[in-house]
Amino acid sequence: MTHPREEVRARLQTDRPHSARVWNYLLGGKDNYPVDSEAGEVILKTFPEFAAVARLQRKFLARAVRFLAGEAGVRQFLDIGTGLPTADNTHELAQHIAPESRIVYVDNDPLVLVHAQALLTSSDEGACAYVDADVRDPERILAEAAKTLDLSRPVALTMLGIMGQISEAERPADLVSTLMSALPSGSYLALSDGTNTNEALNTAVGFYNGQSANTYHLRSPQEIASFFTGLDLVEPGVVSTAAWRPDADPAEEDTADVSVCGVALKK
Repeated sequence: MTHPREEVRARLQTDRPHSARVWNYLLGGKDNYPVDSEAGEVILKTFPEFAAVARLQRKFLARAVRFLAGEAGVRQFLDIGTGLPTADNTHELAQHIAPESRIVYVDNDPLVLVHAQALLTSSDEGACAYVDADVRDPERILAEAAKTLDLSRPVALTMLGIMGQISEAERPADLVSTLMSALPSGSYLALSDGTNTNEALNTAVGFYNGQSANTYHLRSPQEIASFFTGLDLVEPGVVSTAAWRPDADPAEEDTADVSVCGVALKK
């Protein structure tokens, strides 16, 4: 019988880059292994703007959650593809506005699980839970989320940088549809992902895919926009990550436009 610690060690695959750990490195974090930082450095040499892109996507998360918890009045969040905890996590943003907010994080990286259990702690009024599951198993995600969230009431589903990890053969649009179909009217989808519109980024991602434990699939802006089919987009629609209800941040205005995002309502 495999010991649980041995199973976690095997899943970590510290000899190959993992997306959550490489992303952590690009955001300036310390929760990564040498193989992850090496991959991150090669990406930055090929596409130097990538670290700024990572920061912009994190800022989009913050703006989207503030909109959802504030203007939209959502009190339940299902965050798939959590990544390693950093500043301004979903529960911190939501519970700052509405302490009673309930958040379920989902990821399948064992290092994320360890850090999430230690750091993603809820306010007394709300709730915060972590599900060890893969986005390719939406039924399991929904069943586990229902232990913390009331799926008869609106939920904000956030999927940042996660659909790029799903190949076309795995039918990414169907995964989004399955998740949103289980949520009631008044729920929202917030989604962002990288596009295939920049040759330097395409080259960098090609290098990453050649050595990583999980490949990334860049798509056209139109393909990413199709994930919102059947939902009502919130203004300004599907736009570059920096252009979605931006805060004043002139330092990163000129960052290459390589990712798009949107927030949409299920009526």
